[in-house]
Amino acid sequence: MTEIDLEQENKAIAKEYKELLRISYQTLTEEDKKLIRKAFDVAVDAHKEQRRKSGEAYIFHPIAVAKIVASEIGLGATSIASALLHDVVEDTELTVEDIENMFNPKIAQIVEGLTKIAQVKTDQEISMQAENFRKMLLTLNDDVRVILIKIADRLHNMQTMDSMADYKQAKIASETLYIYAPLAHRLGLYNIKNQLEDLGLKYTEPDVYHGIVSKIKESKEEQDAYIKSISDVLQKSLDAEGIEYTIKGRPKSIYSIRRKMLNQGVSFEEVYDKFALRIIYKANQNDEKFLAWKIYSIVTDHYRPSPSRLRDWISSPKSTGYEALHITVMGPKGRWVEIQVRSERMDEVAEKGYAAHYKYKQGSSEEHGLETWLNLLKEALENTSGNAVDFVEDFKLNLYSKEIYVFTPKGEIKSLPKGATSLDFAFSIHSEIGVHTRGTRVNGKLVPLNHVLNSGDQVEVITSANQKPNSHWLDYVTTSRARNKIKNVLNENTKKIAEEGKELLTRKLRHLKVTLNESTVNELVSYFKLKTSLDLFYRVGVGTIDNQQLKDFAAMKGNTLMNFFKNRIKRSPQVSQEQIHKDEISRNYDLLVFGKNEDKLDYKLANCCNPIPGDDVFGFITINEGIKVHKKDCPNAIRLQSNYAYRIIPAKWIDSSQEEFKATLKITGMDTLGLTNELTKVISNNMNVNIQSISLNGNAGVFNGQVTVVVQNNTILKKLIDNIKKIDGIDKVTRIANA
Repeated sequence: MTEIDLEQENKAIAKEYKELLRISYQTLTEEDKKLIRKAFDVAVDAHKEQRRKSGEAYIFHPIAVAKIVASEIGLGATSIASALLHDVVEDTELTVEDIENMFNPKIAQIVEGLTKIAQVKTDQEISMQAENFRKMLLTLNDDVRVILIKIADRLHNMQTMDSMADYKQAKIASETLYIYAPLAHRLGLYNIKNQLEDLGLKYTEPDVYHGIVSKIKESKEEQDAYIKSISDVLQKSLDAEGIEYTIKGRPKSIYSIRRKMLNQGVSFEEVYDKFALRIIYKANQNDEKFLAWKIYSIVTDHYRPSPSRLRDWISSPKSTGYEALHITVMGPKGRWVEIQVRSERMDEVAEKGYAAHYKYKQGSSEEHGLETWLNLLKEALENTSGNAVDFVEDFKLNLYSKEIYVFTPKGEIKSLPKGATSLDFAFSIHSEIGVHTRGTRVNGKLVPLNHVLNSGDQVEVITSANQKPNSHWLDYVTTSRARNKIKNVLNENTKKIAEEGKELLTRKLRHLKVTLNESTVNELVSYFKLKTSLDLFYRVGVGTIDNQQLKDFAAMKGNTLMNFFKNRIKRSPQVSQEQIHKDEISRNYDLLVFGKNEDKLDYKLANCCNPIPGDDVFGFITINEGIKVHKKDCPNAIRLQSNYAYRIIPAKWIDSSQEEFKATLKITGMDTLGLTNELTKVISNNMNVNIQSISLNGNAGVFNGQVTVVVQNNTILKKLIDNIKKIDGIDKVTRIANA
């Protein structure tokens, strides 16, 4: 680099530093500024030789992370300094001890938590990502700021990923959607959550992302005019009441538009609430609630509300700390519009999450939602035995869950995830109560343990000292707290039985002249189609694997050697030239190719998404079944790419004109005369597509049909869908993934 370039770069670094101090959300004292300056100087010096993939000086990254921490999350000086130093220990000569000596134990602890987790031993059963996630989540026990800075770090990495290789972008983006976006959501960082989700979509499904972005641009003027027409009407009434407020139009995030399109099987144009109106009003804390409902009555004077879509998060805030009133009203042109009513305080809490709570803390009321949530998390984290992937799955369930509010017999309010059962409620009070639950009453009436609770229910738990959980209980609960506790109790029992089973199996096999060693155990597990040796010993212990089955196994084991020799001696039958030619064609055309070298490997198509040639796909190396091929937009894709990135293999179809594939279409419309006839004609006459099965029915003027067709590839299928849509009376045609 020339001297001029370096000078320019140094100016840019200094400018970024000043900007960091200017945008800090909390008021910085002189002491704070000194601390941040020192952290900045140490980071600049430590990273001076480093550059990022894009070529810019590495120090821009820690500064950018510190800016997100300071303004978007709203943390104070300790966190800003830690963010500036977050990569120092990992990438340079400095150690955690050095940081502690230069600064203080708190910053050293946070930086240590942020230093990337040491690589764990890669074992096929353990996913490295899941293991890393687990370790990262365990740092929640130490200091929640570690996770907040980690989220800021991830956001900046996602914003600057353009110069990376495609496969790396897909891996990092999948990981982001899988764990970081739900974490940001749970910590109340809605702004960051939306950015992470949108960027995640940009790199996992670029075509979909850019398609939605361009459509949003096309309809922007019309949307703006529509929002203005509503806000003009509301402004007059709000001004007349002397309320101080601002009105903002907020477009729905790209990711949530995509989710709606998928969940409801609709096109972009059919997603109605693509934007919301936000009314943010000034109020002191005593008048907040009163003013929110006053604004509600003004809005509903002009526009009719949908009673089923009123969300009152002011009377009962979400456990993420979110407070607001959401009203969905029928706006002009017969369109539903969501209007969110928040005070300035509520708006800050919603945008910046828990950090904003500190600003509004009253006296010593430190015990707010975050503390409660962290305590629950700590409980979930205590149970860290078992598979890391299961642990992360459970954890995720708790991150995104919607909430219901129920009452104890004494009238105390408890929040539970939506879908929670009366048994979940018992465990939420105390694990000991959960374990000894004999029955539950909801609103005074005796109900089964798997009774799903609704907001407003009053729940009473009946316990008995003799009651113990059984394996059915796992089907009765949805919260990880309850599931973990039940598993622990059952595991203790299972282990006891399995130990007895192992001794029993050793004795029985000795009689059959078979030694119980590692290879015999593996053969038995495979023979009985089980997953682990524990399953095997447990089944022997409870008697579901009996003597006769073990005798059959021993006989089969004895015959294996004979069969091996027989097969080697057998001559292969003559194969016709025509068959060889046919095999040659199918080898050249019908196999998927894998990896950079486009290798032809054996594979199976995954049942969860049923890919056909032309679909965007990837290979996943399973433990027992070789390569499974999934569509890139398969419901399981993000989980697999995030948890098992090292087992993902790129894949693509080569010319597939030689084979045919099944696809199932769901068709709905208005039941008009001759529709069935027209439909079958269009399918059969179109490019010689064969109908394999068809079921059509009409009910009160509505037509529903399911047709399974045999096609050669995705292009033909798309053309067919377009032609069906053109039939008069047809409303929607969608492809069902799991045919």
